[in-house]
Amino acid sequence: MRYLSDLSGILVLDKDIGMSSMRAVEIARRRAGRAKAGHAGTLDPLATGVLVIAFGKATKAIDLLMATEKRYETDVDLSAFTATDDREGERREVAVATPPSRAQVDAAVAAFLGTILQRPPSFSAIHVDGKRAYQLARNDTPVELPPRAVVVHEIAVLDYAWPTVRVAMRTGKGFYVRSFARDLGAALGTGGHCATLRRTAVGPFTTQNAHRFDDLPEAIDASHVMTLEDALTQMNLPL
Repeated sequence: MRYLSDLSGILVLDKDIGMSSMRAVEIARRRAGRAKAGHAGTLDPLATGVLVIAFGKATKAIDLLMATEKRYETDVDLSAFTATDDREGERREVAVATPPSRAQVDAAVAAFLGTILQRPPSFSAIHVDGKRAYQLARNDTPVELPPRAVVVHEIAVLDYAWPTVRVAMRTGKGFYVRSFARDLGAALGTGGHCATLRRTAVGPFTTQNAHRFDDLPEAIDASHVMTLEDALTQMNLPL
């Protein structure tokens, strides 16, 4: 690909619902004059919130940006499972004679704190034999991916009214909130899928200092991005 702009820096985007991360990068690249661009961690189309986009030379730091902690808030619907572990997939209702109490929900959520084994969703961007897992799943050949260790630094119930529980969490790299929703339902003997998902922070970059496309001009320039040096300083990393 030929890059027509030498813009370099970090754009902290508050991604809208319904937009894929790659589509967000495509829009940002076009508005930045066809600069080289990439994102630091996929955010599902049905999710909103912080998507860090790097331009130009700053793309070399994407691995560092991806390794940072993330913060999420999610509404988990405990009345059904879905194939996608979010509300995009067809619902598989689960009959629950007696909904779990708030104390039971609190205890089940607290059990996810620390280092846990988590099986990624079948609908994910993980490579399987040269293809993305979601491509296989969409072709009716879903793969059950092996569990892997992930870290949950903080997790708490914000609100609960059957069948919806709102949870906030701070996690390490590679954590899937959709998997958490599925596994929470399994732990409670209910259903479980993400009804809503919002990423509120990627490392030090939060929704409070993020831009929305609607608020950005059609031409993005250096005044709309932070330098890589400033980004690394905020991350407490050496320049």
